[in-house]
Amino acid sequence: MSGQKTVTPTASSLAASAQAAKGRGLPPIEKWNPPFCGDLDMEIRRDGTWFYEGTPIGRIELVKLFSTILLREDDKYFLVTPVEKVGIRVEDAPFVAVDFDAVGTGDDQQLRFTTNLDDVAIAGPSLPIRVERDDVTGEPSPYVLIRRNLEALIDRKSFYRLVDLGVHHDGWFGVWSGGQFFEIIPSKEMLEEE
Repeated sequence: MSGQKTVTPTASSLAASAQAAKGRGLPPIEKWNPPFCGDLDMEIRRDGTWFYEGTPIGRIELVKLFSTILLREDDKYFLVTPVEKVGIRVEDAPFVAVDFDAVGTGDDQQLRFTTNLDDVAIAGPSLPIRVERDDVTGEPSPYVLIRRNLEALIDRKSFYRLVDLGVHHDGWFGVWSGGQFFEIIPSKEMLEEE
């Protein structure tokens, strides 16, 4: 069938395919191996807003549906259905952690994060927290793994609350969750800033 033109899927066709593949829970996208169909003019901005062809996607249920078929390979992001795979742009992380609950204390503490799309993740060994610092400004960018290899940028108010829960351990200032200590900043640097 040479001579057939490859058609890049649209947001509507992806939504229809995702809806058809949707069952209970997240679709098994890691088991799908569809052909790459090109890039889609879709972007997730740092604040968690999804854009299609330069316009914000206003239907939150549609955004949530797209988020269930989001795949990350290395530093590239794709929307995947059983029959198609398209590239999209992600400015920073695909999710934003907008809140968390802390239960327990010390190394028994559990931090339960909620994203802008209502995903929930309890930080621990399989869903770690990490903090990147800007080489020039030193400004921290904290993240928590939400699922598969997709992270959420922890919003500023939640990060300040995390810092309030922080403790010093083995030369680092950080937080406990799920029996694991997550480093935020070396204790020495923290004490110098105070």
